[in-house]
This record gives sequence, C-alpha cells and structure tokens, in this order.
Amino acid sequence: MNNPIKIAVDAMGGDGSPEKVIEGISIHSKKNNLTNYIVFGNEDLISPLVDKFEIQKNRINIIHTKNIVENEDSALSAAKKGKDTSLWLALESLKNNDTDGMVSAGNTGALFIIAKLNLKMIENIYKPALSGLWPNKNGMNVVLDLGANVECNEKNLVDFSLMGSALHKALFEDETPKVALLNIGSEEIKGNNVIKNTYHELNENKNPLYEFHGYVEGNHIMDGHVNVIVTDGFSGNVALKTAEGTANFITSELKKAMTSSIIGKFSSFLNLKNFKKFKNKLDPRLYNGAILLGLDKPVIKSHGSTDALGFANSLNVCEKTIKGKLIEKIKENII
Repeated sequence: MNNPIKIAVDAMGGDGSPEKVIEGISIHSKKNNLTNYIVFGNEDLISPLVDKFEIQKNRINIIHTKNIVENEDSALSAAKKGKDTSLWLALESLKNNDTDGMVSAGNTGALFIIAKLNLKMIENIYKPALSGLWPNKNGMNVVLDLGANVECNEKNLVDFSLMGSALHKALFEDETPKVALLNIGSEEIKGNNVIKNTYHELNENKNPLYEFHGYVEGNHIMDGHVNVIVTDGFSGNVALKTAEGTANFITSELKKAMTSSIIGKFSSFLNLKNFKKFKNKLDPRLYNGAILLGLDKPVIKSHGSTDALGFANSLNVCEKTIKGKLIEKIKENII
C-alpha cells in the first residue's frame, strides 16, 4: 500500500484521554511514516497536546466536537446522544470511506452499537466477535469471542474460526493459522452439543485458510500448538479476565519477592535483563487492541484503562489489519 493509511481516532474515550491518546499517536507516528491520523474530539484540549508530544502537523487532522460518550453511558443512551460525539463521528468517517480503520478506548457497549448503526456486516456473517491477542510459547494467539456474544450457535463458531484465522494471517502473514475450539477436555465426546457439532463441521469441511486442530483446554492455551482459539463470548471473557488476573498476580508477587530483602534485590539486579523479558511477556499493554470482527471495516477497541504505550499498540494493530487486508481475506473465505 503506497498511499498513506488514514486512521480515525476517538480521542475522548477511556481513562486519561485525550492526553494518553495523543501521546499514543506520537509513539506510533515515530515508528510508522505512512500513517496519518484523523482525530475526533475537543480541539481546545487536543491542539496543545499535539505540540507537547511533537507530532508532525501534516500527519494529524483534528475534527472538533465537544460532545463525548461517557464511560458510564449505556449503549442505548450513547446512541441517543446524537451524531456529534467523537465516537460517532470517527465511525462515520469510516462509513464514508474518509478513513481506512478506526480506534477507540471508549465505552465498549457504545462502540458496538454505534459501529453496527454506521457499518455493514460482512455478507453471511451474522454476529460480530471481539477478538484479541494472547501470547503463547511460540508467538501469539488470536482469541475470540472475548465478550460480544454470550451465546453462540454452530454457524457463529465456524464464522469465528474463519475470521480469527484471517486476522492471524493479516497480522502474522508467514504463519499458518491453527484453529482449536476451547473446551473442557481434548476428547471428541467432551463438551456441549454446540461445541461437538462445531467440531464435526470444522473437521469435515476443510478451509484452505487454516488448519483445524480439534479442542484445546484452558491450561494449554499458551502452549503454542495452536494459535486461533475459538469460543463463545461468555467463556472467552472469563478466560481472558482469569489470565489477566493471573499475570498481574505473578508479576506483582515476583516483584515483591525480588525487592523484599537484600539478597532478593541483589538477585534481581543480576537477573535484570531476564526479569524485564519476563515482565514484557506478561505486559497487557504490548497486546492491546481488540478487533471487532464481522464488520466490513476495521474497528479496534483499545482497553479503556491502558496508557499511551498500550494505545500506540492498538494503533499498530489497526495499521496491520489494514495493510494485511483483513476484510478482504474474510470475504474471500466466508461460506
């Protein structure tokens, strides 16, 4: 792609915005010369931050709006606020083909409903899925659904397998997507009827985009034998929150153990490089950026409480999905 990518950014959503958003743009812009940013939000707050973080003026365009979707707004009340909020206008720019992708750290429910009001679903996809990145021993997993759909049928899970594989291929083009269904056991007879029926569907109807590897249990998600984990939104969200809590617990306890005594401090100094590598492996900011799959344009949800580095990573995910032609890959392979 020779022409600059244009990313629509909701600058007002999430904790610490717009400062963390503009700083995130600054971090991302220094590593990506062919990306421009159309930023929606309060210009009086944003303009000084553009100067503060030394962003090239020719790479950022501010669309002024004072109205914003608050974190505490319900999805319905957010939609009723009107079409002049930063979230709505950012998505509308995507609808009108003024931008190539969109990123927001704002209200998740509002993002879902306003995205569906502005954008079309990909043909033959009936439910969108929230997909995120999850580290494994060999690289990175794509996991979906992470909470958009509490209940799913067989068609939904088959669609998620295809969309997750297309995303993995867009982000990691040299790797083969390897799909597995999250289940309570690895045996074919385990699981509820939806899981078992989906297993047979994926096993019998091969798709050239990915390899199907059956079931994966929760304790093997990070082994790296598969890299696209498919489940319903209820199970996926529980698994995600459990993993995040466990990672935070391990990091904090390890830090406490390595700083609570002179021996611990000396040991941590000797192992500083390895400790940093370990910490980075578990740092959720480095995997920030969940993709709302199923829509006909790339929409990225940044975690609301992440910092500037995390937001920069969500911009990076957006850029990669555009360059990797994610939507085209899904359309080419959808049944």
